[in-house]
Amino acid sequence: MDLPSPAAGRPAAHRALACAGALLAAAAVALLAYAAHAAGPAAQTRLQAAGSIAALHGIALAALAPGAATRPARVALGGLLLGTLLFAGSLVAAHVFGWPTRLAPFGGMLAILSWLLYAAAVARR
Repeated sequence: MDLPSPAAGRPAAHRALACAGALLAAAAVALLAYAAHAAGPAAQTRLQAAGSIAALHGIALAALAPGAATRPARVALGGLLLGTLLFAGSLVAAHVFGWPTRLAPFGGMLAILSWLLYAAAVARR
């Protein structure tokens, strides 16, 4: 007997957000391992912060995306993905390329606003 896949019948946006969340969580594990075992002491704090935020939000995206029934909920989760990429990506780029972390505050604020939008979308259901 074949069981339906969890993604069967789900809109592409749901699958894309859940997939992005899983990839983000996987990248976070690798980043945290790198921070713990290979990064110098000065970089560890930034990389651990980036990895923790990426892991938390990756898991949230993977879990919440399949049930994002409304457009505002999907927009909120898309904003959450973008905010996480801006925040964590800025911290990682500072370590890897020596770039400034100017995008981190915007990513953090976008993640906060996206969580608030998601809360409003779920409350209105």
